[in-house]
Amino acid sequence: MARFFQPKKKTQIDKKHQPVKIDRLDNHGAGIAYLNKKPLFVEGALPEETVLVQLAESKSKFARGNLIKVLDESPLRRDPFCQHYRDCGGCHLQHMDLDTQLEYKQQSLKQLMSKFAQSEVELQPTIQASDKGYRRRTRISLIVDKKTKQLQFGFRKKQSKQIVNIKSCPVLEPSLNALLPPLKSLLSELPCVANLGHVELVKADNTAILVVRHLKALDSKSHQALLDFASEHTLTLYLQSESDKLERMLGDAGYYQEAGAKVPFEPNNFIQVNQDVNRQMVEQALEWLAPQPQDRVLDLFCGLGNFSLPLAKQVDQVIGVEGVDDMVIKATNNAKENELDNAKFYQANLELDMSTQPWAEEKFDKVLLDPARAGAAGIVDQISELGAMRVVYVSCNPATLARDAQSLLSQGYQLEKLGMLDMFPHTSHMESMALFTKS
Repeated sequence: MARFFQPKKKTQIDKKHQPVKIDRLDNHGAGIAYLNKKPLFVEGALPEETVLVQLAESKSKFARGNLIKVLDESPLRRDPFCQHYRDCGGCHLQHMDLDTQLEYKQQSLKQLMSKFAQSEVELQPTIQASDKGYRRRTRISLIVDKKTKQLQFGFRKKQSKQIVNIKSCPVLEPSLNALLPPLKSLLSELPCVANLGHVELVKADNTAILVVRHLKALDSKSHQALLDFASEHTLTLYLQSESDKLERMLGDAGYYQEAGAKVPFEPNNFIQVNQDVNRQMVEQALEWLAPQPQDRVLDLFCGLGNFSLPLAKQVDQVIGVEGVDDMVIKATNNAKENELDNAKFYQANLELDMSTQPWAEEKFDKVLLDPARAGAAGIVDQISELGAMRVVYVSCNPATLARDAQSLLSQGYQLEKLGMLDMFPHTSHMESMALFTKS
């Protein structure tokens, strides 16, 4: 007997508005209520609030709802300071008191480390700076509306490709923020505007940088207009073609100073967006590592040398290892720029066995890790073999920090210090730092 496939009927979501009581927050800052005995995630809601929601998604084990109205408001609720808060995909915790944001993030970090690393330690004071005007770089999306022919200039809406048009961004560094209206006006008038992809603004210590991404070759009029704008506003201008090649057309290359070291960078290189917090982060990492003049230190995932260069000023030798060839070249040049001949940089896939690498032949006194969100799987299992007695782990993802901490603990290290870095105020994003020691 033949069997024919019959697709399951889609369950219709009940769109009726319904009140729910928020119990707590999840690790991304969304409120959690319970509806029909399963968790319902409501972004923008706070614990102890009763809110009116409309279901947007319903799965077998969870549901998501859109916040329609707050019926019983928490005393911790604050009016968002940005007019674009409800549409922009950025600072989604503005409805929460800043101290409460920090407390929520601290508790999230402690819970993750306790649950997965089975490690209890008192949190160190949080590293923080101003909660506004802190972003030293941003990317602005550009689209010409096909109907109105008007330029849309701004940030992506939440979970959408649509653009929220902006005139101001309160968390953007003030001099960059002041550029937004004249920059939009300039771009709107360019003959090539339909062929632009996005623009980027970056604040260096010595200049402000404008990057214009173009999908086709620029016409001469547009090219000259961009040069004139950059000259008028004392900007460094880069053009980025469809091949992603960067060309500096005007102005000086950017750099920033960190702990006595000069760190030159290109606008497509990774740098921390919050310079004040980065400065404190580097200072704390050096303090926790307790570098001594005779030390040999390994900096894994070293990037441009954000930690390596300041370390090299205090120890006998620093070895920086990075997976990207281009970063190794730039870090090497940055060491030369700072006249540091005791900092050497190597390219390696840090997920593989490092025992045969030339830089691993000698042991290290101390190790610093600053991996991407995926963590340090692979190399973290080899830390003890490298001989380090102190390990500082800087993390942008507490989940992978907790996972990698299990490996370090199994290698005989103890978690001595743990602290949070509020690199991105008004968001649920959390940076952290942990010190592991072996006696």
